[in-house]
Amino acid sequence: MEGKWLIADRDLNEREGLKWLLKTSSIAVSEIFLAATYQEFIVTFEKESPDIVLLELDMISKEEWSGFRDLMQIYDPILLLSSAEATFEKARLAIDMQALDLMIKPFSTTKVKSAFQKASRRLSTKFQTDSFHLPHSHKDISYEGLFLSQQESTADHVKIAALQTECIEMVPTLYSFISEYPFMDSRGIFALSDMVVLLFKDTCRNMTEQCQKAMRKWEEEYSDPLAIVVHKGNTSAMTLNQKYLQTRKMLEFTYYKGYRQVVELEFSPEWGHIDPFLTPPEQREWVDMLTNLNLEKIKKWLYDEFLHLSDPYPDPGLVRIRLTSILAQVRRFMKTYNLNDDPSHEQDYRTIFNSILYDTVLYRTVQNLILFSQKIFVGAEISMQKVKQDPIEMGISYMKANFFNNSLRLEDVAQYVDRNPSYFSHLLITKTGSSFTEVLAAIRMKEAKRLLNETRKPVKEISMLTGYQNANYFSRMFKELCGMTPREFRLQKPEWNKSDKRTV
Repeated sequence: MEGKWLIADRDLNEREGLKWLLKTSSIAVSEIFLAATYQEFIVTFEKESPDIVLLELDMISKEEWSGFRDLMQIYDPILLLSSAEATFEKARLAIDMQALDLMIKPFSTTKVKSAFQKASRRLSTKFQTDSFHLPHSHKDISYEGLFLSQQESTADHVKIAALQTECIEMVPTLYSFISEYPFMDSRGIFALSDMVVLLFKDTCRNMTEQCQKAMRKWEEEYSDPLAIVVHKGNTSAMTLNQKYLQTRKMLEFTYYKGYRQVVELEFSPEWGHIDPFLTPPEQREWVDMLTNLNLEKIKKWLYDEFLHLSDPYPDPGLVRIRLTSILAQVRRFMKTYNLNDDPSHEQDYRTIFNSILYDTVLYRTVQNLILFSQKIFVGAEISMQKVKQDPIEMGISYMKANFFNNSLRLEDVAQYVDRNPSYFSHLLITKTGSSFTEVLAAIRMKEAKRLLNETRKPVKEISMLTGYQNANYFSRMFKELCGMTPREFRLQKPEWNKSDKRTV
């Protein structure tokens, strides 16, 4: 199906490059619109109502975010997002918007083309879904009954199940399969963009058994995993719309329970709360596990944290953000050993980043993160072998891994590299031109800048995370070394305005 596209990016070359890639692809496109600013994007979006939007996240300021989110929810375009920063903050925004993809700059042609194809397939799926006929539907049950609140009617006296394939492009195939399957007591089949809703008479006693048989038949014919949720609660006093909304929410349990099974639930889940960010003690634990290349401890930590969850399960969005917070620690470890300069490791990092954002099953993401940790440990060991004869490189690596320790001393680093403190200090000044105190302060300030840029943590907490017990002393040091206070540094970013003063 041909669709209208809107590409919004502040960089002229990237706008034109994305447009050229789209025009030269095999994707059917009716029109392509471009926008260089957020204001231009809004005007064009409201005028043209594009089917697919590719937007640079960094062009939206904090005060504009709420309006943007409301606009996307109203018009519901297929949304592709891009950013120059592979951070958990950008990941959280993409998760909140339920974006189809988040592309990190600099763009990979392969990645862009893949995202374009994914968006095109999603558009075709939406179009096909809108065009489906309903051979098993009844005249008193309609799509409006699912989506709109209404008074109780004969259409409300039904039981409901939801079926979802792991690959969204398989939904039309699933609909065709369900339409031909000989269900007993069926009252209607409804194809949506991401699932199929199946209704049964309220007198049906073997709804779960029928769904289990249908799943076995599906697995005989198709390889794509299928999940089915059966609403088993007392729904006699609920409208069809209420039953549908509860069942849709129940289907989110596949993130924890996986596919290839039929799950019976009596109540719509009430998500529990977890802190989506690592606490300072957890950050220190991760630094220690990574520094010591302790894969078994990391594996146990991830299993205990994510694979032994029980009711009430946490909101999947919060779990994804927490995983990106962990990945941020892994990223800093990679930089310590310059693994980010290796294209292979960098590609693997982006793959795991996308796995955290989009994998539909938590277990798979955890396994991917463990395998990724194993690979970068091998890279770190190779890197350490290269520098083990150089006490200065070893010492600086040790300082980068332990800068948060406010009691870190020259003697500690010298002992780590098996050198006399005075001799190590002499070597350090000779090689870097800076003293131990200056090198350590530079490492701490680099991390402080990152935290000020990428998080909304207060200055007092940032001072603790970077090895300073006294926030006032930290602020004086920051101004001395960076030419401005932490507050001034944070507010120089356009998205940080006066409304954020409480964070600094």
